[in-house]
Amino acid sequence: MQELGHFINGNIVSGTSGRFDDVFNPATGEVQYKCPMASASETTDAIEKAAAAQPAWGATNPQKRARVMMAMVGLMNRDMDKLAEALSREHGKTIPDAKGDLQRGLEVIEYCVGAPQMLKGEFTDSAGPGIDMYSMRQPLGVVGSIMPFNFPAMMPLWHVGPALACGNAVVLKPSERDPSVPLMLAELFVEAGLPEGVFQVVNGDREAVDTILDSEIIQGVSFVGSTPIAQYIYSRATANGKRAQCFGGAKNHMIVMPDADLDQAADALVGAGFGAAGERCMAISVAVPVGEETADKLIEKLIPRIEKLKVGPYTAGDDVDLGPVVTAAAKDRILGLIQSGVDQGATLVVDNRDFKLQGYEDGFFVGAHLFDHVTPDMDIYKQEIFGPVLSTVRAGTYEEALKLAMDHEYGNGTAIFTRDGDTARDFASRVNIGMVGINVPIPVPLAYHTFGGWKKSMFGDLNQHGPDSFKFYTRTKTVTSRWPSGIKEGGEFNFKAMD
Repeated sequence: MQELGHFINGNIVSGTSGRFDDVFNPATGEVQYKCPMASASETTDAIEKAAAAQPAWGATNPQKRARVMMAMVGLMNRDMDKLAEALSREHGKTIPDAKGDLQRGLEVIEYCVGAPQMLKGEFTDSAGPGIDMYSMRQPLGVVGSIMPFNFPAMMPLWHVGPALACGNAVVLKPSERDPSVPLMLAELFVEAGLPEGVFQVVNGDREAVDTILDSEIIQGVSFVGSTPIAQYIYSRATANGKRAQCFGGAKNHMIVMPDADLDQAADALVGAGFGAAGERCMAISVAVPVGEETADKLIEKLIPRIEKLKVGPYTAGDDVDLGPVVTAAAKDRILGLIQSGVDQGATLVVDNRDFKLQGYEDGFFVGAHLFDHVTPDMDIYKQEIFGPVLSTVRAGTYEEALKLAMDHEYGNGTAIFTRDGDTARDFASRVNIGMVGINVPIPVPLAYHTFGGWKKSMFGDLNQHGPDSFKFYTRTKTVTSRWPSGIKEGGEFNFKAMD
């Protein structure tokens, strides 16, 4: 059985802890690799080597750092097919979806080519007699990045790219479910010109995570995952004096108004609800049609669209709509929640609980499911399912639909489908959710805006990518300088005001 490694000082190195976790092929259920779980000492060694490499990288001018980002763009495009295949093999998503994962990460690297502009400081001349003031943005030093399984390329790139562009060194702890692509990206960064040691990849579990959180060298931590873990990491990191941004779970609602184009809305719900097998923090998992007539018509349009979805392995071609979920445990949890929905009184309109894919009976496939008549007290409404399950909650009025989205504990993304500009504008203004789509089901901002939710979907003050990322990964230093003209005698005991 092939063993993966860690990426330390520019090279893949074997783990020494003696502990491993299995990396599955989700389509077949077979173990394809052994992934080493780093010990505290291995993680500390990676952090210390990153600290040794960071000062020279931080002193490199921003334009030269941006050139590394520019070279990385070319290398990722060169290796796109190879990266996508490795991603699909470990995660299970289709090849087009894997390329989308890579592309959205690549867009952030493209944005980081503009780092010199983002890192400019401010200047005020003659703030006082002979006194100038200026500010500079300087890197934090060494930062930690703890990333999820569902976007093994995009999420690391969203964090690692800006952190490196700002002059930091990064210790990345990717998901142990699909670690190969982060290791491949680390090798590409070195090929692009990143000095060895500036980007370290440490595979591991909680032992590695806690070592990062407790390290006095690590100055900032970014995390994406479930809300309970986000709360844990944010609390422990900030208690240790670190800057932290931690992004948690989601339960994204899509409001469908009576005046909406229902064919457009149904297509949007199918793509947003079942793409990537629902393993997306921006997936639409709750449809909220307003009015009984709207609900009946929407369900009628959804059923045939969902029933014809093609489920299969990524090797079956680009016409596969969704692949397996990432692990057997994830499959069991999803099926358990589906059963809870039935037991608690929801109507299972499209039922694929007995779905089996011929030739892949041991794979982690879950068929697409559609619920109707879901109520807010049900587990399938309250919890993030993270699977191919769409719940329909019928609302009598627009205000009732808005209240559903606003009252839920998660606030990552939401959408409204309507032809009425006043309704759309009111919704965007009032809803207490971080990212809003108007006739757009998955409102993921482009790289030059910021991505982040509200409420229990995000812990911290600054969002991912865009301008916020350059603020998060730098500190502001303000300098007051005085170059007096002529010969001055005697001490001064106050800051003289300008005449």
